[in-house]
Amino acid sequence: MNWNENWTIWVIGCIAALLLFVWIIRRIIGRGQRIRREANPRKITIRDIDKMQDGSEFELYLFHLFQQMGYDEVHKTTSSRDFGADLVFTDRLGRRNVIQAKRYGANHPVGLSAVQEIFTSMRYYEADRSVVLTSARYTEACRTLAAVNGVKLLDREDLMDLITLFKSRRIEEAMELIEEEDHEPIETWQTRQKKATKAAK
Repeated sequence: MNWNENWTIWVIGCIAALLLFVWIIRRIIGRGQRIRREANPRKITIRDIDKMQDGSEFELYLFHLFQQMGYDEVHKTTSSRDFGADLVFTDRLGRRNVIQAKRYGANHPVGLSAVQEIFTSMRYYEADRSVVLTSARYTEACRTLAAVNGVKLLDREDLMDLITLFKSRRIEEAMELIEEEDHEPIETWQTRQKKATKAAK
């Protein structure tokens, strides 16, 4: 076997290895895209949520998650006329809930507008409770406004807990996380004014 034959075999081997590598990578990427497209709560991870292209994939995932958890009357609203709510469902106490889903990057905080939009949507949907659920976190102003208006906030940590609880079939605990009321201290404009007056004396 001369040098030219060895070189040819080596080049063919490298090309075959490269093609195999590209095929494997495409399969991995394709599998991730397929899982996200199907929005199957049994397969989706927080990493899949972070890779979702837009909010509609996240909304579809939550729609399937809430259905599979056993909630009644789960509806995904139409994006063109959702009036601030992405999902509507009835909880175990018979209360109608509206949810706004925010699929943001882990370092992109959700601001005041999410609370304003979901709270004002309650009248249209004749809802008893409103919830914002995000793959990120909330600004302090958002948390304050939510607390004052009784809007439930579920952040990235809560979402990861929901995923874990659902996959481990601890559905009651997952529902409890969604349905329990927030008990964050509420500082309204009036309480801040009183503090300022006391400090000035």
